[in-house]
Amino acid sequence: MIELKNNLHNLIDNINDNKILHAVYILLTKKEEESDFWDELPEHVKESINKSLSQSEKGDVKPNEEVMKKYQKWL
Repeated sequence: MIELKNNLHNLIDNINDNKILHAVYILLTKKEEESDFWDELPEHVKESINKSLSQSEKGDVKPNEEVMKKYQKWL
């Protein structure tokens, strides 16, 4: 458990995006019975997730290797 906590600390320390930090903060401070993180997401994010899930269920996806090869120049 200590290693996991240290890894989380390191990950959080390296986040430079305020939106991601805020999302992590909400996730870590909300009690399960209070609300679902889904309720905290902006509507456009929910729509994007639902669209992705629908595409995945239909098999309308590309292999990770293909995507990574296409965008390798930005990695």
